[in-house]
This record gives sequence, structure tokens and C-alpha cells, in this order.
Amino acid sequence: MMKGRLITFEGIDGSGKSTLSKRVVGLLRKDYDIISTKEPTTTWVGKMVRKSIDSDTDSLVELFLFVADHAEHVAMIKKELNLGKVIISDRYSDSQYAYQGTLLADRFDDPIRWIKQIHDGWTLKPDLTFLLLADPAIALARCNRKKAKFEEIEFLKKVQHNYLKLAEEDPKRFIKIDAEKELGEMEREVMVKITSYLGPKGTRTIKDPK
Repeated sequence: MMKGRLITFEGIDGSGKSTLSKRVVGLLRKDYDIISTKEPTTTWVGKMVRKSIDSDTDSLVELFLFVADHAEHVAMIKKELNLGKVIISDRYSDSQYAYQGTLLADRFDDPIRWIKQIHDGWTLKPDLTFLLLADPAIALARCNRKKAKFEEIEFLKKVQHNYLKLAEEDPKRFIKIDAEKELGEMEREVMVKITSYLGPKGTRTIKDPK
């Protein structure tokens, strides 16, 4: 059994998850052994993933690049969890299910299930996942896309729908956060949830998952 804990932040582009996760990491480091990470990773595989996102790479090819990067990420995470570290990841496997599940919807009857099967037996399930939810039009405006195309908004609607399906399937792991709230309010809400889960401040003790 892993000694540490894996906590992930998920949400559509512009939901504020990266900003929120960074602020939470900074606060948690005062009391816990924290490792901050993200997907795509900064490895050479992660760099290839970013290249694929910015190109016309086929969606299936892009998926397998994400899977390879995730495998590299999981290998690192396992080592740190065995040392008792708390891992905070900005995006994780749920991003693949939500995003690639949308992109591959025209190829598979149940793309999310198909993608999950690829991960069976080797990925690690997060202990907690914070899902930031926001109107796609508002989220894109935060990305300086005030004149976002209709297609972009519709795409993010489908991605967020997939995230909500994942949350319904695993309600004990997912914690929904209204990403249209003020950043400070979201930060306080998340910190209460995490510190309650990890244990009293300053003790560095970690509760066993329920």
C-alpha cells in the first residue's frame, strides 16, 4: 500500500485549475511533504504530446502519446508515494478520458470506456480529484479568447460533460468546485477539504483512505 497520497486538479481550459493548484501547493508546503507535477509532463514524451496538440496529429496517435507520457508520470509518482509524499498533479488520467474521449467519439461507441481499458492494471487512481466547473464561454474568455468560435465552446461543453460523467461514476473521489467563484474563495474551500483529508496541520500525518 502506498504511504503517500495523490491529489489531482481537473477542468476544462480556462477553468483556473492551474492557478488554483499552484496556490494550494504553496500553502500545503508549510505543513506537508509536497511534490507538484502536471500532465503533459516536462519529459521528452511530454514535449512530444505538446507538439501533437499544436499540430494536425491524428486523434488516436495523440491519445497514445498521452498514454506514454502518463506511464512515465505514473512511474515517477509511485516512487514518491512510497516515500510518503503528497503529490499534487495539475491534470492526470481524467483529462485523457474527458478530452480524448470527446475527440474519439466518432470512432468508438464508448470512447471513455475504451481509453480506460488501456490504463487497466498499471495506472494509479487518485485519492482526491478537484473538478473545477465553469461555463465554457467564460473559461475561454479567461484564456484571452473573447471571440471564441462556436465550435470551441461546443467542444469544451462536451469535455465538461465527460468530466461530469466521470464524477458521477466516482462521487467519493471527485469534489466539484464552482470555478466562477473568486479565486480566494475556491482556495479556502479546497484547503479545508485537503487538510481535513490529510490530517492536522504540522503533524505531517496522513489518514487512511475510506
